[in-house]
Amino acid sequence: MKRHSRILGSQSTGLGCAFLSVLILMSTDAVGQYTMPPEEAPHEGTWLQWPHNFTYGSGAEMVEPSWVAMTKALVAGERVHILAYDAGSVAPIAQQLETAGVDMGQVDILVCANDDFWVRDNGPLFVQDDLGEWVILDWGFNGWGGDAPFALDDGVPTCVAGQIGLSALDLGFMVLEGGSVELDASGTLAATRSSITGEDRNPGLSEAEIEEHLAQYLGVDHFIWLDGQFGGSEDITDQHIDAFLRFVGDHTLVTMNDADLDYWWVGPEDRAIIGGAINAVGQPYTRVDLPLTAGPVQTSTGANLGIRGSYVNYYVGNAVVLVPHYADPMDEVALGLVQSLYPNREAVGIDCRDMFQWGGMVHCVTQQQPLGAPFSSQSLPVRHGTIPAALYGRWDIMGRKLLEPPSSGVYIEVGPQGRHMRFAGAE
Repeated sequence: MKRHSRILGSQSTGLGCAFLSVLILMSTDAVGQYTMPPEEAPHEGTWLQWPHNFTYGSGAEMVEPSWVAMTKALVAGERVHILAYDAGSVAPIAQQLETAGVDMGQVDILVCANDDFWVRDNGPLFVQDDLGEWVILDWGFNGWGGDAPFALDDGVPTCVAGQIGLSALDLGFMVLEGGSVELDASGTLAATRSSITGEDRNPGLSEAEIEEHLAQYLGVDHFIWLDGQFGGSEDITDQHIDAFLRFVGDHTLVTMNDADLDYWWVGPEDRAIIGGAINAVGQPYTRVDLPLTAGPVQTSTGANLGIRGSYVNYYVGNAVVLVPHYADPMDEVALGLVQSLYPNREAVGIDCRDMFQWGGMVHCVTQQQPLGAPFSSQSLPVRHGTIPAALYGRWDIMGRKLLEPPSSGVYIEVGPQGRHMRFAGAE
């Protein structure tokens, strides 16, 4: 994955997080053991950060169709939780989804100001503690080592926790991006040192200390470290693992053939480690190689990006597996291979041509919420003016019953169509 630095066109004017929870439980001295389920475990839902132009000034409209397509595919098997930049963005997002025929009963749109759409890296990571309680991990996020705006993104896990009624565990002492780690189903974690242990991420932590934190908070006990390489402004992720290595269960490793790994800047020592990788009980993985695109990726407007695209960066949902597509002859080959890995799910191609120019694919822009992790927020914030004919009642966010809609602010309506968050005064 080659995430590029982007020239700032206009400074963000985010309004911050619209909290539905008055109290956010935070802990800075957590003890105990935590476990993160693998991505292929059952989901309650999937989180997306919706593209916007508040940070960079343009470009959102090019990639929004892919967010609509991901949402439409995912709602077949789980809820989709969308993070909008501000309250004014909610109605346009809902309109796009409704126009596309998305089942809006499966969609929530919440407001959390953010810098960009790479929710895999900055979004909430859901784990269970040793008592079975769910919490959100709030690792430090510094814009891939200071290469991109990050102040708003860094606050997203806390914002989400406040909105859905979970505790957020403050782990700001360590920087960790979600796309920098890949977990199998039995306690193995694969990662590149270049995206975690470097001076621009965690200069004050040794590798042993980083492993200790990953073991405690993700529940892993076996590490496959690749050296990786620093990408500068051409790959600000510094070679995230999820672009070229994934796990299926605890016995299968999905990657590329050696020639394609070499093309993808994976060095010979790292290729040897991949070839000899074993799981937590010492068993070699069954290796499955996905192709690269036949030719360099071209955007929807025909711009040649000069690099072939990866299919390894897919996302596993409950009912579907979202697979990068590039309008390339190898799309169907990759789709068929991924389908064979997940026979009980439908492999669905998602157009990644335009998001790829900014350095990522579908896995980079999705984040799972495991089944069992509670979601106590209200359902879709519907557009102003679509009030149901009959109402059971209105309440403010403190839980106080309202006789009339307020003149401003957020309130909840409960009626025959369910619970809906509304923004008073919205046009």
